[in-house]
Amino acid sequence: MIILSGGTGTPKLIDGLRQLLPDEEMTVIVNTGEDIWSSEVFISPDIDTVLYLFAGILDKNKWWSITGDTYNTYNQMKELGRFEILMLGDRDRAVNLVRTDMLKKGLTLTEATAEISESFGIRAGIIPMSDDVVTSMIETPGGQMHFQEFWVTHKGMPDVLSFEYRGIGEARLSPAAKEALEKDDCVIIGPSNPMTSIGPILALPEIKEILKTKKVIAVSPIIGKEAVSGPAGKLMAAKGLDVSSKGVAELYKDFIDIFVYDIRDGVLNPEEIEKMGIKAVALDTMMTDEEKRMNLAKEILMLFR
Repeated sequence: MIILSGGTGTPKLIDGLRQLLPDEEMTVIVNTGEDIWSSEVFISPDIDTVLYLFAGILDKNKWWSITGDTYNTYNQMKELGRFEILMLGDRDRAVNLVRTDMLKKGLTLTEATAEISESFGIRAGIIPMSDDVVTSMIETPGGQMHFQEFWVTHKGMPDVLSFEYRGIGEARLSPAAKEALEKDDCVIIGPSNPMTSIGPILALPEIKEILKTKKVIAVSPIIGKEAVSGPAGKLMAAKGLDVSSKGVAELYKDFIDIFVYDIRDGVLNPEEIEKMGIKAVALDTMMTDEEKRMNLAKEILMLFR
């Protein structure tokens, strides 16, 4: 089973899948478009969320960072006048320091991620979408900024004029990700932000053509006219897309077979999805507890039969 993942939404679904499948049967290809350097440390937030999930240490109240982590270093730096865009816990920072050291020694991000996974005893495959640098940059009336600055520092408040995946023209799909995709016929596109979490993965050369040869199920992160979480709606609108599950389906229509939308969605007309040649399935996608995460995962796995 291949899962395309960003942060928050898709890890919740993976948490449900883990109750039904052995970890070693899952390979997660993770967005790196939100990676950032901060205080000489290379931070890969979406990769870390997936790592911590499989390691059993993810803070599931926040769906980022390590449960029970402390913030002594972050707070001390703040007292010294050093503001960091991302609030790194002390244990979280240690993981990122180890990754940074590996990268400086010449390892690829894929190799560094594999070594960290092994150190945690993780049996699932966790693979960065690319070993090349791709950065989601947001254009606002106040100028261009990194996605993390837009979302974390400014709380997603600035108007979005446009955005780009800087570096995407030179980037290539990670060889490990390509190999995993070629070996597995079942792919889930999780309910992460379709613009800055899933979008960078799909913008890489080759991947859409590969997905056309697979059975692909996509889960919408939009209910009605609103994203379940995050700035997906604002970013979709900036690209002239309809902020709805239909808008998400249109982004994915060339390579998905089944589109899962929420049972509460009173805006989507499933017949419009069916006209795209895609099967539309309404499920409860609000994964507010462990049982609901497992139930959604079970329903999705049944769709592969």
